[in-house]
Amino acid sequence: MSDLGRVLRLDARRTALLVAVPVLTLVGTAAALPALRPSAAYWDNTVVALVNAVRFLGPVAAALAAWAAVRERPLDYLRDLTARSPATGVLFDLLLLSSAALVSYAAIAGLAAAVTLARDGAGHPQPLGVAAGATALVLHVVVGYLTGRVVPHRATAPLAFGATAMWAALRIPGVSWWSLLPPAAFPRIDLFTAMRPRVFADQVGWTAGLTAALILGYVLWATRRYLLVLPLAAALAATGVATLGLHDSGSAAVRAAPAEPVCRRWPLVVCVHPALRDALPRLTAEAVPLAARLNGTPGAFTAVRQRPGWAPVEVAGGTAFVHLDEDLSPGYAARAVRQISHALRAPGLCTAGSPGGYRALVDAWLLGDDLPAIDDTGAARRFASLSERGRRAWLRRHFTEYRNCALGPDDFRPSRPKKHRAPEMSRRALDRT
Repeated sequence: MSDLGRVLRLDARRTALLVAVPVLTLVGTAAALPALRPSAAYWDNTVVALVNAVRFLGPVAAALAAWAAVRERPLDYLRDLTARSPATGVLFDLLLLSSAALVSYAAIAGLAAAVTLARDGAGHPQPLGVAAGATALVLHVVVGYLTGRVVPHRATAPLAFGATAMWAALRIPGVSWWSLLPPAAFPRIDLFTAMRPRVFADQVGWTAGLTAALILGYVLWATRRYLLVLPLAAALAATGVATLGLHDSGSAAVRAAPAEPVCRRWPLVVCVHPALRDALPRLTAEAVPLAARLNGTPGAFTAVRQRPGWAPVEVAGGTAFVHLDEDLSPGYAARAVRQISHALRAPGLCTAGSPGGYRALVDAWLLGDDLPAIDDTGAARRFASLSERGRRAWLRRHFTEYRNCALGPDDFRPSRPKKHRAPEMSRRALDRT
């Protein structure tokens, strides 16, 4: 027992563990942060950032594990002093290295969760997604370490890094089911959508089954205990079932996820996805002038609601439905309001634009832009001379022409007062004359 304790204490003081934790934490943080920079704090994207980070973190973990295996191989003679199985030291090494990798992963996950919580993240955390990234990382550790045990050479660590990096590089987000195999490559999850939990469950099953198969295969090779064939076959079967599940998921890895919007109700009702609640003040400020100018016309609206990207932009029933930039990049509110102006065009009549630029003149006023120069300088001058109230009255009279892109020079001419005819003389008066 004293020899066993000495060997265990020696294993626990290895410098590989001291190097692995900070290196993996730095690499994983650098890989996850770019996906967390956009303004929208969405839990599904936080999980996706963690899973995608393993594509960069995994090869480094595999290289460190292979380096540890090669570096500590000369100490195997100390383990031979004990009555332990030849596989015991390998299993203990894998436990220590996997623990170090998981400590780093936990630190990265904690940082990502803190960033999302600080921005009032919408949606719900997915523990299965976190588990999928963790098991994929452990798989890289096992692959790297066992490669170092089987091929104890100085070039093994770079070889493990290169092989696992190439395996990760084969994944292109959102192209095929192949990208779902760990380490998975997910595209950014759009708002109003979410990852299917089954995808993460299949990934956990795939990595757990393959990891168990590799460990059992090595122990079988080292100890010649053929009773391990049955659990080895079960592990391979689990990996195969999970592969079929990921293949069936394919492009259906993402599903629609309705979200209860957050709203601001004065002076307009403005509702957005809860992840974009910071957009409410700016979007309201941009939409109010347009709503005031359209008041009294068939295009009037009293509410603005954000829609998913696949739903059309339109103005219907007094509500303007718009799309918003998920990263809330500069000018996002002005672009959303411009969508409302474009939605007021008649689909079949405005395909070729407005002749003469008359509609552009009105659009600029509706959106608060400077009036553009058009060929008909007289029409532009007369429209510019109207007061705000006069322009609104003008738009109520000519909204149909505006909507149908049929505005012309006659619509900008001053209206002539109607001539009042003298009342007809009565027949009796006519007879008198």
